[in-house]
Amino acid sequence: MLSVEEALDKILARFSVLSSENVSILNSLGQVLSKDVFSSIDVPPADNSAMDGYAVKSKDTAKASKTNPVILKVCGSVSAGESFSNSVNSGQAVRIMTGATIPKGADAVIPFEETDEDSRSLLHTSSNEIGILTEVNTGSDVRPYGQDIQNGQLVLKSGKELRPAEIGVLASLGLSEITVTRRPKVAILSTGNELIKPGSEIISNKIYDSNSYSISSAALKCGAITQILEIGKDDFNSLTSILNSIDDFDFLITSAGVSKGDYDIVKDVLKNHGEIDFWSVRMKPAKPLAFGTFITQKGKSIPHLGLPGNPVSALVAFEQFGRPSIRKMMGKNHQPRPTVRAVLEDPIYNGDGRRVFARVIVTKNNEQYKAKLTGHQNSNLLTSMAHANGLAICPENEKIKNAGETVEVQMIDWPEEMKL
Repeated sequence: MLSVEEALDKILARFSVLSSENVSILNSLGQVLSKDVFSSIDVPPADNSAMDGYAVKSKDTAKASKTNPVILKVCGSVSAGESFSNSVNSGQAVRIMTGATIPKGADAVIPFEETDEDSRSLLHTSSNEIGILTEVNTGSDVRPYGQDIQNGQLVLKSGKELRPAEIGVLASLGLSEITVTRRPKVAILSTGNELIKPGSEIISNKIYDSNSYSISSAALKCGAITQILEIGKDDFNSLTSILNSIDDFDFLITSAGVSKGDYDIVKDVLKNHGEIDFWSVRMKPAKPLAFGTFITQKGKSIPHLGLPGNPVSALVAFEQFGRPSIRKMMGKNHQPRPTVRAVLEDPIYNGDGRRVFARVIVTKNNEQYKAKLTGHQNSNLLTSMAHANGLAICPENEKIKNAGETVEVQMIDWPEEMKL
């Protein structure tokens, strides 16, 4: 029986980083840069105002105070996106808005709050003059050109995962497209004569296919492009026909057909078109696992991960093996889910020496994480996974984790309202 780590190492060894593609920056969220990004401009492109106020010569404000204001002549105004055509001379000021280019001759900005503009407005006095109430130094409230990014600068390195901030930086450089590692295309196949598609009328002895949708959603969350294939029936020719349509995919994920008691037809089809190993992994749920390569009609080798049929087992196995595989194809480093140490509110039993992943709800109270089981832990109870935000781990060598003991919890979903 393989350990979780041994199984993961064997699986990840079969994957490599995919090729690059050019995409719109708006569609690149979560993708990884495959080229360094250099700037061809300065950001900002010119000195600009950090405040709404008045652009002035700093030397004109010498000894200015509320009791001894310096009176300057207002010779114009400028807002962001516009330019002031004249120069600011000694004794002059230009009314300026945040982000506007600093006029020639000016070297500082006086915020409105440090002038007598409000009192002049109340008293209906001349707007052609302004009283400066404080002394400022050169560069005060001026954002210099290139302060953020300089022309020719290496801005983002290859291998960087793009978050909203990085996409904003790319936009600030004037880029509309970017070169990234492409998203993997993942084919999702559920097998079993008992399955019917959601949306159809329920039939006696049939159940709705949930695995295709939960696994597809999990893969989408990782950044993949997914397609749910037609439900695979326990028929050699039917299943072969479905699998012969996946030439354009990078990864095949199936559910069911990997346990000892399953129909051999699924295994026969997969063995007949490549290679497949059936493993027992020292984990609960998801002990049975299959991994191998499917060879398409056109001779393309596609890695294949065979998940158990029970809904919880399928999701837990995907978390441990499918998610890291997709991340590797996208050029991302292997990064396990974050973990916390939490006090159990219910016991976790381990009767057969496997690593138990118990579905729990993690909360935080008085700086202490607590973990409560979501209910019965049978692997067919999908709601036990739906209610969980973490997987509490009982190690292979421990028969029980008692209530009150501290355990490691793998956080599969970090609630925004929960503080670190």
